[in-house]
Amino acid sequence: MTTARAAAVTGLSRPMAYVALTKPDVSFLVVMTTLAGYLLGTSGPVDWQRMAHTVIGTTLVAAGTSALNHYVERHSDARMRRTASRPLPAGILAPTQVVWFGVALISAGIIDLLLATNPLASLLAIATSLAYLGVYTPLKTRTVFATFIGAFPGAVPPLIGWAAARGSLGPGAWVLFAILFLWQFPHFYAIAWMYREDYARAGIRMLPVVEPDGESTARRIVLFSLALVPISLLPKFAAMAGNLYLFGALALGLVFLYAGVRAVSDRTIPRARQLLLASVVYLPLLYGLLVLDGSRY
Repeated sequence: MTTARAAAVTGLSRPMAYVALTKPDVSFLVVMTTLAGYLLGTSGPVDWQRMAHTVIGTTLVAAGTSALNHYVERHSDARMRRTASRPLPAGILAPTQVVWFGVALISAGIIDLLLATNPLASLLAIATSLAYLGVYTPLKTRTVFATFIGAFPGAVPPLIGWAAARGSLGPGAWVLFAILFLWQFPHFYAIAWMYREDYARAGIRMLPVVEPDGESTARRIVLFSLALVPISLLPKFAAMAGNLYLFGALALGLVFLYAGVRAVSDRTIPRARQLLLASVVYLPLLYGLLVLDGSRY
């Protein structure tokens, strides 16, 4: 324990601190998209045991990567209001505890994927974790292009699921990758706009920090939200789903685009928050609809 506050930590708050390290909200989206990739990549009856290992292994890798991200960004977290209460800045956990916790989770997840699914799924999980921690995270303080670069590892989870199911990657897997890749931009730009003062204080070069007028951020939100509409319809034309998905995806895409247009026409924190909410509702609904309708094809 390194601070007076840490000395007062109760037996309950320490376990909760470890849970906080795993970023459950982020891990949920990772696992959800991985599961969708597995189900859509399955040909024939679902191997429920393999699917369970895919979910468990991916969850462990995602949670461990989040924990190590806490370690790498501990100093910038301490300078931002919204992250100052995280376990490391608050002194609840020591850096070495976080490192060992993260490494243990990632190692367990990779081994599980390797032994219970196949080497490709395990390799994709390793590459995602390394790219996120070793490339995207350090670049956040150096260039606004970090968001674009980080979108690549961020879109890999459905590839892990697909690879776990089939042992290879097909066109359908890359359709899922493309959807998730485009979705990340309005999602993260909404967050960046909401917390641009915090990011500026921590020296993180998000686009709204570098260009405070929001012009470039606005253009990118509309551009990527608009591009997402036709890309999200590809599963229908790739014989991955039917008309239920087609019309549902179109409706969801237009609503998401509308939220983006409203956010850029009225560049306020409430509008950005509404766009963020729309993004976290859109993705599970879209993938869920794809799994539901795709299960018949």
